[in-house]
Amino acid sequence: METPGNLFCVAAPSGTGKSSLVKALLELDARLAVSVSHTTRRPRGQEVNGREYHFIDETEFRAMVARGEFFEHAEVHGNMYGTSRKAIEARLQQGEDVVLEIDWQGALQIKRLFPHAVLIFILPPSWEELMQRLNRRGEDTPEVIATRMANGRTEVAQARHFDFVIINSLFETALFDLKTVVHSQRLKYAAQLRNRSQVFAALGLA
Repeated sequence: METPGNLFCVAAPSGTGKSSLVKALLELDARLAVSVSHTTRRPRGQEVNGREYHFIDETEFRAMVARGEFFEHAEVHGNMYGTSRKAIEARLQQGEDVVLEIDWQGALQIKRLFPHAVLIFILPPSWEELMQRLNRRGEDTPEVIATRMANGRTEVAQARHFDFVIINSLFETALFDLKTVVHSQRLKYAAQLRNRSQVFAALGLA
């Protein structure tokens, strides 16, 4: 599907800082809109329904799957996550740039539907640092943290399938890198052709 808007998919293991980076990016870039995914997991900390996620039960989630309402859906750490088809399509067709916080499975599914989607993987600087961040978060039991670390090794191995990789060692540097990826994508020939088609036509390039 060719749309004037750009689609950015950001994936990372739990505890890498993906959500904090995307939130900071949105505060700096008024042209970006975030798509709120659906999930069956319970809210954490100060999360609000409809802001970080649409929190629904498994029965409702599976009914939405059956109705074909998701572009992609996957099970992650025992919970289901899905990306609304209607919300994404409408924004991209209007020329908005959309960013998705998503797991690697969903990102690869999105890439098959939107070949021009930009996949960005956030890596931790080390396994030791990732463990420390999960512990500092104070939201999970030791058993859950152990599961997240084990799953993290599988997730990190998928980074090779992504377009860009950012190492979140220092937050400010990682945020700068993320902003750079977004800006660079907007300046690519194909992206400019989709978004500024009238200019290209006037110059005889379309």
